Amino acid sequence: MPDRIELTIDSKRVRVAPEATIWEAARAAGIDIPVLCHDPKLRPVGVCRMCVVDVGQRVLTAACVRRAENGMQVTTSGDRIDRYRRMLTELLLADQPAIEEDARCGTTDDNALFALAQNLGVTGSRFGASGDRGCDGSSPVIGVDHGACILCDRCIRACDDIQSNEVIGRTGKGHATRIGFDLDVPMGQSTCVSCGECAAACPTGALTNKPVTVALSPRRDLTQVDSVCPYCGVGCALTLNVDQQANKIVYVDGREGDSNHGRLCVKGRYGFDYASHHQRLTRPLIRRRSHYPKGPLSADVRGEGGHRPRKPGGIVDDGEVLPAFRFADWDEALDLVAARLQGIREAHGPSALAGFGSAKCSNEEAYLFQKLVRTAFGTNNVDHCTRLCHASSVAALMETIGSGAVTNTFGDVKHAEVALLTGTNTTANHPVAATFFKEAAKAGTKLIVIDPKRPDIADHGYCYCQIKPGTDVAFYNAVMNVIIAEGLYDESFVRERTEGFDDLKKCVAEYSPTRTESICDIPAETISEIGLVIGKARSMMVFWGMGISQHTHGTDNARCLISLCLLTGNVGRPGTGLHPLRGQNNVQGASDAGLIPMVYPDYQAVGDTAVQKKFEDAWGVSLNPRPGLTVVEITAGALEGRIKGMYMLGENPFLSDPNTNKVRKALANLEFLVVQDIFLTETAEFADVVLPATSFMEKTGTYTNTDRRVQIGRAALDPPGEARLDWEVVCDVSTRMGFPMRYESVEQVFEEFAALTSNYRKLDYQVLGDKGKLWPCPDPRHEEGTKVLFGESFPSGRGRFVPCHLQPPKEMPDDEYPFVLNTGRLLEHWHTGSMTRRAKVLDALEPVAHVFMHPQDMSSLGLSDGDVVKVASRRGSIQLECRTTSAMSCGSVFIPFHFREAAVNLLTIDELDPYGKIPEFKYCAVRVERA
Repeated sequence: MPDRIELTIDSKRVRVAPEATIWEAARAAGIDIPVLCHDPKLRPVGVCRMCVVDVGQRVLTAACVRRAENGMQVTTSGDRIDRYRRMLTELLLADQPAIEEDARCGTTDDNALFALAQNLGVTGSRFGASGDRGCDGSSPVIGVDHGACILCDRCIRACDDIQSNEVIGRTGKGHATRIGFDLDVPMGQSTCVSCGECAAACPTGALTNKPVTVALSPRRDLTQVDSVCPYCGVGCALTLNVDQQANKIVYVDGREGDSNHGRLCVKGRYGFDYASHHQRLTRPLIRRRSHYPKGPLSADVRGEGGHRPRKPGGIVDDGEVLPAFRFADWDEALDLVAARLQGIREAHGPSALAGFGSAKCSNEEAYLFQKLVRTAFGTNNVDHCTRLCHASSVAALMETIGSGAVTNTFGDVKHAEVALLTGTNTTANHPVAATFFKEAAKAGTKLIVIDPKRPDIADHGYCYCQIKPGTDVAFYNAVMNVIIAEGLYDESFVRERTEGFDDLKKCVAEYSPTRTESICDIPAETISEIGLVIGKARSMMVFWGMGISQHTHGTDNARCLISLCLLTGNVGRPGTGLHPLRGQNNVQGASDAGLIPMVYPDYQAVGDTAVQKKFEDAWGVSLNPRPGLTVVEITAGALEGRIKGMYMLGENPFLSDPNTNKVRKALANLEFLVVQDIFLTETAEFADVVLPATSFMEKTGTYTNTDRRVQIGRAALDPPGEARLDWEVVCDVSTRMGFPMRYESVEQVFEEFAALTSNYRKLDYQVLGDKGKLWPCPDPRHEEGTKVLFGESFPSGRGRFVPCHLQPPKEMPDDEYPFVLNTGRLLEHWHTGSMTRRAKVLDALEPVAHVFMHPQDMSSLGLSDGDVVKVASRRGSIQLECRTTSAMSCGSVFIPFHFREAAVNLLTIDELDPYGKIPEFKYCAVRVERA
C-alpha cells in the first residue's frame, strides 16, 4: 500500500494517507465540508448526510465515512449538492425551538445547525413542527430538550467512545425516536456522571450546560484562557471562557492535552465558580485580643507573647467578619506575622517553628515556601499533603529503585497486556485517567482490579477481587508465590537488574494461595489465575492509590507491588511500569520543589554535606542539617508545646489530618498561627492572622501532574478585593524576617528552582507551551520529555527486592466497635471541600455526607436509606445519613472526608507507618447505630 494517495477536490490536488476519508482530505486542504453528526474526535457514522459530496457516481456520498481513493475526483459544492443541504437543513429546523440571541446556547456561535442555516441562506422551514417532544430537567447539570435533537448521535459516541460511560442511547421507534439514558429513565436518575462530554459534543443545544455563571457579555465576546485543571493529579488541559467585564468564568472547555485529549470530568468542567464565591477572603484579618479565652490546655491567659489557647473564630461572608477577627491592612498584618515568628525563633529556637505548604499551590510557590522555612525560620519542619497520600509509596520507591516518581505515563496503558489497578477508585478520584483505562480494556488490555470497596472501574475489569481490608501484603505475596512456583518470572531481568531475590523467594514461599485464601477472603483458584495471567503477560502496568498507601503498613504494600514488577521485568518498557496515581493537582510538583522535611528540591537529602553546601551557596545562608518533622509529627509537637509557631499556606489540617480532636487541641495550643488561604477554613478559624490568598484561576505558575508533566496554569481572573499573589506574600514575610526574597516574575522563580535540580534543569519556562513537558526532558525545544524511565538501569543501580510479611492493622474491630471504617473521596468533591462545596453544581450533586454500608449490614441494624445514624470510634463520633451500596463488603463502612458537619477524621486513628510516616486513614474500628 502506498504511503500517500492523490485525489482532486474542487480542482485542487490533494495528497493524503490511504486511510483518510474525503472529509479529512478536504480539511487538510483547507476546503470546508459542512457536518453536523461528525467531529474529528469521534468515529464517523454518516447519519446526518450533511457532508455529502459528488464523486461522479449515481448518488451523493457522505464525505465523513467514504475513504479517499487514488485518482478520485470530488466536488464539494454545486447546485445539486447545495439544494440537497438546504432541504435537509429545512427539515431539521422544523422541530427546532425558537432560541433568542444571547441565550445560553442560542446564538449561531453555539448552535451548529443555526450557523449552517445562516451560511446556506435558509431563514426558516416550510415544514410544520411535529409537536412538542419534551424536555428533561432532572439533572442539576445538563438540560435536555428533545425537540432540538436531530439524532446525530454525537452525544452517544461522546459518552461511549470518549468517556466510556455507556449511559446514552436511542429509545423509541420512527418519529418518536429520541435519545435516552440507561433504560430510558430521566437523566438525573441515570448513571450519568455529569462529565458534560455530551453537551460539549451536541451541535444544536439539545443538551446544554445549565447556567452556572451568567455572562454580562455575549459568548462570542468572552476571552479564552488556556490553563490546566486545579483538582486531581491528572492535570487536564482546559480553556477558561471568561467574562472580563464581570471578572467571572462563564464556562470551561476541554482542551487537547497529552493528559486528557480534550476530556474533562464533572469537577474540571463545572467546579470553577468557587473562585467567585461571596465567602472569599478579600482583606487581611487579625484576631481580636478579646477572643483568646481560656482553652482546654491552659489555666491562664498570658500577655502578648504568651501561650494563648483559643476557640475557633467566625466565618467571613459578604465582606462581614464575625467578632473573633478585625480587618487590617497588609503592612500591619505582615509586620505582625514577621515579628511574632521572629520572636518565637529567638526565644525558643528555629525548631519551635514549622510550615505547612500545599499541593494546591504552584511549583514556584512551593519552592519559595520551603525556602522561607529553611532560611528565615532556620528549620526543616516543612511538609505538605503528600504525607497524607503517597508518602509510603515514595518511601518504598526510593528504597527499591532510587526514585519516587512514576516510571511511565498512565496513557501508556494502551500498550499494556495487563493493567493492575489496586487501592484506587479511579472513576471517582482520577476520572479522566479512568477513561484511558476503560478505553484500553475495550482494546484488549486485561484490567485486574483489587479493592475492598468495589470501584466502578471493576465493571470493565477482566477480574475483580474484593480483598479483605488490610491484607494486601498477603495477597501480593501469594501472587508472587504462584509466579515463582510456575517459573513465570523474568529470570534474566532478575539476574541482571535486581538484588535480594533469594530473600523474596523465601518470604513468599510462606504465602501459598491455599493459605492466603482464608486471610484475604479470595479463593485460592482466583489468586492462582491472577498469578498466571500476570506471569504470562508480555507487559504489565501497576496503578495504585491511597487504598494501598494510607495504612500503617502502606510502605510494605508498595514494596510488594514494586517487587511484583521487578519479578516480572515490567519496568523500563512501553506498556510497563509503576504508577502511584497522585491525588492533588500538584502533589508531584510540590514534592519535587522540596516541600518535604528530609529533602531539598529534587529529593536531595538535607543531611548530605555536599547537598547542604550547594543550597547554602545558592541561598547565601547557613542551613540546618537535621531532617524536620512531618505533618503528623508537627501536630504532635504543637500539642506537646514543642512547636509554638506555624505558617500554613493553603492547607486545612483541621479536616484533613487524622484524629481531629487532637488536631483541634494542637492548633489551640500554638502561640502563633498564620494561615494564608482563599476562604476562612476550619483551620483558619484558629489563626492569629489570616492572609487573603489568590485562587488557582487568579495566578500563573507551573504544576506537575502525576505523569511528571510540567504545565503552566494561567491567570484568568483578577484577585478579589485586596487578595494578593501567594508567592509575593511569601517573599514579603521572608524579607520582613531578615531574609530578603525579591523576584521580578514567576518565571524567574522557576529558573532558580530548576537550576538547583537535575530533573527540571533542562526545562525552559518559555518552551513549556500549551501542553507542557515531561521531566526529565533532554531537549525541551524539540521533545515532550521522557515517558518511560529506567529502560537500562535504576537510579539506585539495581532494583531491590524488599520482602514483607503481613502485619495486622493497629486497631482491629471488636464487639464494641465491630465495623472497619474506610475514608476517601467522592467524584463530585475534593479534599476538605473548601473549593468544591462552594461550586454550585458540585454541591447540588452531592450536598450532604453519607456513610455507605452493605445492604446486609443495614438490614441487620434495621436501617434504611436516608436514616440518620451515629458513627463512633474510640476518638469521637459524628452523625450523618446512611446510604446502601453493594460496593461495600459486609462489616465495612465508607465515609468521604469532604464534609465539616460530618468530619470523618474525628474517628480516624493517628497511628503512623514507620517508614513513610503516613497516617492510617483506611482502617479503624467503629460502631454504627441509629441516631
